[in-house]
This record gives sequence, C-alpha cells and structure tokens, in this order.
Amino acid sequence: MLPPFELLQPATLADALAALAEGGVPLAGGTNIFPDIRFRGQADGRLVALGLIEELRRIDHSKDRVTIGGRTTISDLLDDPKMADAAPSLVAAARLFGGAMVRNVATVGGNICYGSPAADTVPPLLSLDAEVTLTGAGGERTMALDDFLIDYRKTALAPGEILKSVSWTPPAANAANLFYKLGLRKGDAITVVGIAVTVAAEDGICTVAQIALGAVAPRVLRATDAERMLAGQALSAELIEAAARSAVEISRPIDDVRASADYRRHTTGVLVARLLSQAWEEVGP
Repeated sequence: MLPPFELLQPATLADALAALAEGGVPLAGGTNIFPDIRFRGQADGRLVALGLIEELRRIDHSKDRVTIGGRTTISDLLDDPKMADAAPSLVAAARLFGGAMVRNVATVGGNICYGSPAADTVPPLLSLDAEVTLTGAGGERTMALDDFLIDYRKTALAPGEILKSVSWTPPAANAANLFYKLGLRKGDAITVVGIAVTVAAEDGICTVAQIALGAVAPRVLRATDAERMLAGQALSAELIEAAARSAVEISRPIDDVRASADYRRHTTGVLVARLLSQAWEEVGP
C-alpha cells in the first residue's frame, strides 16, 4: 500500500508549470517514484501528473534531427519505425528495458531525470551527443545531456521545471551506434554495466568516437580521454585495447548485490573493447 499523497492532473503544460511553481514533483510514468514512496513510507510533497499533456509525448523526425517529448514511453521508441536508424543503441536499450508493462508507462524523461547511474536510456543518448530542453515558469533552456547529469540522482533540473524534450542528430551513414547491457538475467533486470558507443570513419580514419559508461560511476559518463585517443586514427586492436583501459580508469564502480566493483571494472574494459571492435568492423576499412 502507498501512503497518502496529493495528486494533481493538469490538462496543459501551462497548468502543470503553474502547479509546479507552487511546489510539487513532476510525475511521468511513476516507475521510479512510486517504488521510492512505498519504500520510504511517505511522498515528497504533492505529485503533478503529466499524463494528460499530449505535447510531451511525441517523436519528431526532421531532416537532420530527432526530437522526442519527455513523456515519450519506452514502448513508443520501439513502436516508431524510424527509430532503429535514428538511434540504434537507444532501440537496443529499449528492448531490454524492464518488462512489457513497465515499458508501456516508463518514460524517457523520467529515466533521465531520476539520475540513476544504471538508467538504460542514458548511455545511448550520451553516445549520440543528445541535448535536453527544460521548461519552467522562467522559460526554456537547452543543454547537453552530459551537462545535465551532475552526480548520483542529482541533475540540473531546477525546482518547478520539467524535461520537455530530448534531441539528437542521427548517426551518419558512415557511423555505427551500439549498446550492450550486462545484467543478471536477459530481461527485467537492473543494469550491472551498460556501454554505448558511436564510431564514424572516413577513408579508414576514425572521425567520431563517443563512448558512454553506465552503472560504473555515480552518474552515467563519457570516456572523453578514450575518445580523444581514437579520433583521427586508424583503429588497431592495440589502440582499441588502450582506449578500453582508459575507460576503465575513469570508472568508479561500487560493490553491491549485483556485482563487485572489480567485476564492473573488468567487464567495462571487455565491453568497451568489444563494442569498439564491432563498430570499427562496420565502418572501418
């Protein structure tokens, strides 16, 4: 049973922002908030449900940009026929996201704003250089997703704000975008390690290398030193291994019931090397 809490259900974005300006917590799918409320035995103030606001649930494909509303569900990603080309890694993550009932209500915006280092959609979006647009009573602001994520369950979302949308440029024809989730079972499991990479090449030279690491630090993060090692180079097995070691060096995993820190460090190196090798086989010489 859940403890008592106040629930508002505004019909428009303007009404939702007005309600949040007076205090409250945005509620999208609730797949993180409600377990937290049940565990603590109390709610953090009133909840402002976003379920009636259709403009927050959308997927727009333009010539060179994809934009999805913050209330877009994981199932919406899987149902969109263009998403497999627009964000292959994101689709791969969506397929492994919880069970069918969870995917039907869990939202991309909620998965991002919860700030969990094990959030499945965040490594793919980071590997695509995604941006988030936030809206509140003071207007809108857009920032890189990498800047939005601050620390464990801490983001740049200010009180009274909503994550309105997420956008990114789809991978080019000469790019590979991959994701791998390591869990204790194939489905409906919290991530032990999640890795996403984007690699592009021209004339046998790596022009883009983007590596995102999930569940191995207080927040999902980019392996920027490893990326710099790869850009402008022909990717040999030795260089890929060196980049994987660099990625391991910036990880700060913990011991928990799912895995030890040592296991997470080891598998981070293995998976980064594996995905980079697979990506290079797709786009390299």
